[in-house]
Amino acid sequence: MEKRLKRGIGLLMAACITTNTFWGAYASAASAEYKTEDFANVLDVTARLDNEPYGYYSTSRYNVFADMGAWHGYHLHALDALSVYGGFAGPHIIAQDIGMNLSDCISRLELSAADGTKIDLTRARPYMAYYPGRLVQYYEARDQYKVTLELIFVSGRTNLVRAQIENYQDEPLVLNVGWNGHIFAENKMGSKTYPTNTSLSAIENGVQVSFAGDTKAWTTTPEMKYTIKHSETVGTEVAANKLSYVSKAAKPVTVTKGKPYVTYTAESFTFTKEEADKESKAVQALLANPEKAFADNRTRWEGYLNKTFDKADNVTKPYKNATVKAMETLITNWRSPAGMFKHSGLTPSMSYKWFNGVWGWDTWKNAAGVAAFDPELAKDSIRCMFDHQIQSTDPVRPQDAGTIFDCFSYSENSANYRNSKPPLSAWGVWKVYQESKDKAFLNEMYPKLTAYHNWWYTNRDTDQNGVAEYGAMVDNLHYQKDENKQIKKDKDGKPLLNVEAIIEAAAWESGMDNATRFDQEGSGKDDIGVQVFENTDKQGKVVGYSINQESVDLNAMLYAEKAFLKSIALEIGKTEDAKKYESEAKILAEYINNNMWDEKTGFYYDLQISKDGSQKKLLTNRGKGTEGWMPLWAKLAPANRAQKVKDNMMDANKFNLRVPMPTASADNAKFDPYRYWRGPVWLDQALYGVEALQNYGYETEAKELAYKLFDGAEGVLTDAPIHENYNPVTGEGLHTKNFSWSAAAYYMLYQNALAETNPSTQTGILMK
Repeated sequence: MEKRLKRGIGLLMAACITTNTFWGAYASAASAEYKTEDFANVLDVTARLDNEPYGYYSTSRYNVFADMGAWHGYHLHALDALSVYGGFAGPHIIAQDIGMNLSDCISRLELSAADGTKIDLTRARPYMAYYPGRLVQYYEARDQYKVTLELIFVSGRTNLVRAQIENYQDEPLVLNVGWNGHIFAENKMGSKTYPTNTSLSAIENGVQVSFAGDTKAWTTTPEMKYTIKHSETVGTEVAANKLSYVSKAAKPVTVTKGKPYVTYTAESFTFTKEEADKESKAVQALLANPEKAFADNRTRWEGYLNKTFDKADNVTKPYKNATVKAMETLITNWRSPAGMFKHSGLTPSMSYKWFNGVWGWDTWKNAAGVAAFDPELAKDSIRCMFDHQIQSTDPVRPQDAGTIFDCFSYSENSANYRNSKPPLSAWGVWKVYQESKDKAFLNEMYPKLTAYHNWWYTNRDTDQNGVAEYGAMVDNLHYQKDENKQIKKDKDGKPLLNVEAIIEAAAWESGMDNATRFDQEGSGKDDIGVQVFENTDKQGKVVGYSINQESVDLNAMLYAEKAFLKSIALEIGKTEDAKKYESEAKILAEYINNNMWDEKTGFYYDLQISKDGSQKKLLTNRGKGTEGWMPLWAKLAPANRAQKVKDNMMDANKFNLRVPMPTASADNAKFDPYRYWRGPVWLDQALYGVEALQNYGYETEAKELAYKLFDGAEGVLTDAPIHENYNPVTGEGLHTKNFSWSAAAYYMLYQNALAETNPSTQTGILMK
């Protein structure tokens, strides 16, 4: 209760004042229970950087630190990386779509005595720490000196480094202060090496990296810049090859005992000339008052911590550490507006070569997680997707008005328009509202949510019975091509369908790309497999494609959406809409319970249908998967059926493995604990499983599974990264790392299952 009250006070304030003002007011309103220093190195971000940014599975070999939506990040250097002492390892930059290691250390502090003798930091005692929101390194020579470096991000384009020199001796220490660094001429990508097309040039009080254009591996432009500016007056000399530099302060500094010398360096990565000009002015103001940035950084991050934790919740420190790691993961994956990002977005993983964009259902999950500690960021991440909601005036795809297409990244040609993603947006919006109490946000989002919700019934309901199917958009990639890559047509001039491509897009639309239930060949002799239907409007024009199965998870989510939309409608005074959504939900629940339940196995399954819906086959033959407990998450299952689903979930031969709730039950004939959606544990589905149990009063079972998700998954309770998914048998972290929705799920599991019982599920429509 104390935590809820404290969070409520903060959220009320957030609704009335701006974010920056809020953090200051929050700090004065309640004394901080936790400091950032309480959570040192919960994620290992040390690195020995070279010019090869990606390793196995196209994933960064080292975990990176970023904040404030920056498109670049840094690391602590490894203790044996002696050439980097005096600087931070990096930066790693996202050159629009793909990451590049710009340097192993682009700015290294170099000190020398008045007689020119270099101060050798490698002979001092080093210390490295990643605290929430900042990197800290210091080098201490006993009875002589201490050099401390701290790095924070101050905006979506700029990080700030504070260097402090302390003299432990009675005699004044007279020092020449300088910086040096270099950039890589090339980066490796797989088995190939590509030039970075970068060069250095001296600027006033600093140095700048310029990019010469597209490298065939990274999308770069001549407008892109990486700029280093010092608070000191410095002169810079750039080497003839323009790959290294030395900057020297104009005059020596004298450091006396008890009076440290402090200097600051701002580093900015910008995409356009407009951004560079704007950031240059911001950096000028920043360097005029740099300590405010450090104070603001601490206040913001300690606000995050103290909105999350209550010392009286009886959850031990390792689980809090994992939750802080989840927050750090989410914030590192925050990208500020740039290119197609009109608002800040939460990407799946800065670590994975292809995950520097935003996806639909990823966004809703990430927003639900972030909402509790940064509702403003959660709002903007939702806006980021809806900024590109298809309109009826769209010149290419007006038939898809209302939908949110699959994904996009920085570049205009980066989007996938072949499919949408599962309908969880109203859940995300409602979760944000619960935390922010921002009714204006509900009013803003409501018409967009309803348009998206309606699209499922105009473009993905092949027999128009109010029950949707996964499918695909009208897209040239969904048609057969001849040897000249021209679309093949039948005798009536209609394009010939590429059925395999449409089924692929439909599986992507489900979000469960290679799940066993979407295998085209089906399973068993009585299964006709996955087929494709055309969906048309009233004029007979094709508006999309459906596969021949009504998926239980899709329709359970649509039921939940109706309940969330009802709650939103009531909040903003649309009572008739609220009645409509409740009426539709009851009809949908009746259909799901009448057609998608198997009494013998005690589980819910997808339903195979004919084009007109007259023939139906319950797909029990394809085995059990996480989709089977979504009716419990949506709160549409009768209590006696919920008990049977619970029994399946708690069965050690099915779902209750070392890491529980795999995407395919262990007794599924196609279960494979290593293959993406055919067995590994995805934390979003596990979260829904825990909340499904909570919804029906199975709190003991829910907490047991929640703890096993923390305990059994490799590295979650240590300083290892949070993975995309986990092997349910061994606990091994699989696929990419530093994955946002896994982090969001762990954050919500801590708050809503370990610390208290408070599922994020709908409350708009009562269970039977």
